[in-house]
Amino acid sequence: MAKTIKEINEKIKKGQAVVVTAEEIIDLVEQKGLSRAAQEVDVVTTGTFGPMCSSGAYFNIGHSKPKIKIGGGSAYLNDVPVYAGFAAVDLYIGAAALPNDDPRNQVYPGAFKYGGGHVIEDLVAGKDVKLTAAGYGTDCYPRKELESWINIKDLNEAVLFNPRNVYQNYNVAINLSDKTIYTYMGTLKPNLGNANYCSAGQLSPLLNDPYYKTIGIGSRIFLGGAQGYVVWQGTQHNPAMKRKDNGVPQAPAGTLAVIGDLKAMHPQWLKGTTMQGYGVTLTIGVGIPIPVLNEEICRYTAVKDAGIWTQVVDYSEAYPQGKPGSLGEVNYAQLKSGKITVQGQEVPTGGLSSYPKAVEIANILKRWIEKGDFLLSEPVGCLPGAEAGYTFKPLKERPIEKSNLS
Repeated sequence: MAKTIKEINEKIKKGQAVVVTAEEIIDLVEQKGLSRAAQEVDVVTTGTFGPMCSSGAYFNIGHSKPKIKIGGGSAYLNDVPVYAGFAAVDLYIGAAALPNDDPRNQVYPGAFKYGGGHVIEDLVAGKDVKLTAAGYGTDCYPRKELESWINIKDLNEAVLFNPRNVYQNYNVAINLSDKTIYTYMGTLKPNLGNANYCSAGQLSPLLNDPYYKTIGIGSRIFLGGAQGYVVWQGTQHNPAMKRKDNGVPQAPAGTLAVIGDLKAMHPQWLKGTTMQGYGVTLTIGVGIPIPVLNEEICRYTAVKDAGIWTQVVDYSEAYPQGKPGSLGEVNYAQLKSGKITVQGQEVPTGGLSSYPKAVEIANILKRWIEKGDFLLSEPVGCLPGAEAGYTFKPLKERPIEKSNLS
């Protein structure tokens, strides 16, 4: 019998909702069958905790005396550049931003020690952060320079906004070259020395809702230890990716843009992260509840690691040159076993996304719902699917002719 989100929310308010994690639903479906599990379970909670460079936060720092127009000028937080192209005192910091004096050198041990992701973590942890700003001065904003300590508790608004997060599946990265390479997928040893992957697999939100039937614009989520929302499809959203019979895409597909109150978040779930030889990023905890409205949705949430397949990609040549192709297909059960076989060679695997942390997030979200502290929200809009003709396109390069000025 089909249910509605409204009906499930009424059960949550009364403390009667049956909530399980995406791990637990697998055993329930096996033990009780799909039909009975769909009838008994109201909500399945998911979780993921992994790095995402397309993250950031915006702030309103309040007006100084006399006032300054930072917009159009420049600003730094702990010497990390901040985007200041908005109004007078609105700022945005990207997780991948680096200080101007960072050596940006793969072999130098001091490179990428601190960047935008670390600033966000420090702010959430309640630490004082140094603000340095400059403006060009106007009649209404005469001040031209500002240097001050700021603290998140004193900011008017502090909002985490990630243009892309919660990737629906991702590549397995390997290195076919004879030298070590440094990538956003971690350090890759030469000659198939290791294979890195980044997904919570059977716990990952969009792998439990492959066709975006319940997750949409306006969905309430766990974000950085607080409640947040899905606000749009994420950048590089690619629902047209080829899928298995269970609906799961076989390569990177859907993404989400998410937002939430940074002041309510916890540094345990927002970690500034250094990727050796590559740069800095932000490791973020996200959890999304999936209402079990019918048997179809229940079946999707019972997906196992062994049923989630992805592609092995060479990051020494094929990936940086934008060449299509895969060196093979593996599932997450194989990846989590600690080794896979590529071109006849046994290769050790490593995950950049923490599965134990994903389990913890799914359980925290479960407790919130059981206590009545977290209600499900009805999406106000759907994420675009393949049927809408929505797809991710590479850059269409058009050479710019240089003027022949003499």
